[in-house]
Amino acid sequence: MSLIPEIKPQQSLELLKELHILTRDGKINQDTRRKLKQVYHLYQFIEPLMQDVLQSKGDVSLADHGAGKSYLGFILYDLFLKDKEAGRVFGIETRPELVSRSEELAERLGFDRMGFLNLTVEQSITSEQLPAQVDIITALHACNTATDDAIRFALAKDAKYIVLVPCCQAEVAAVLRQKKNETFGKTPLSELWRHPIHTREFGSQLTNVLRCLQLEARGYQLTVTELVGWEHSMKNELIIAKKTGKGKQSARERQEAILHELNLDELRERFVY
Repeated sequence: MSLIPEIKPQQSLELLKELHILTRDGKINQDTRRKLKQVYHLYQFIEPLMQDVLQSKGDVSLADHGAGKSYLGFILYDLFLKDKEAGRVFGIETRPELVSRSEELAERLGFDRMGFLNLTVEQSITSEQLPAQVDIITALHACNTATDDAIRFALAKDAKYIVLVPCCQAEVAAVLRQKKNETFGKTPLSELWRHPIHTREFGSQLTNVLRCLQLEARGYQLTVTELVGWEHSMKNELIIAKKTGKGKQSARERQEAILHELNLDELRERFVY
């Protein structure tokens, strides 16, 4: 059992050292303690989803889009899949050096049902290296349009669950800013983003609202909550989507209406498909 109370007893200390969450002598500093707390908190949300899929079909596949150093994938594998006979975790990342590093670490730890792919979103949708259907898609702190890319991948892979923690979102705010003067004459709602700080924050909020409506329109039930306390991250919105069946036409109509009302019709292809 770990001597550090924050670390789960089944957690591989060797993994935490390789991820630089623990030092070589097994100590943990304040910065890495925050990172570990955040990943563990997210694990609490994802573990029941993996358990649900595994029980229902005897197998589970999870793809982490924009995986970076694959902290999340390694923790999920170590805590949930390591001692099971089924289940795979894929890390999808565009930076080849991070893919190579993750491959080496997985081999060293014997995590043989982890795979790491150096692919773009477009490539990952059609790649034969991935299953035609993937059960769970995650995207942790995916910046700007990377969250939308993960959604597109998840829809193409008919994911049962989608877990998103969006990060900085500039695209919608940029269009709001560009069309600010034109929109003043169109709707009094433009006061919501008249000031630059409001443009940024409203753009971020609006982006996630449009994403949620998009998923509802495609047959997902949404839970939107907080990932961790504000002291850990200023971008901590957690969106969990579960595929339940037929999409809601009303969600699509509201999405279209919002884009039109706020003079954002040029972003229709981003959010409506």
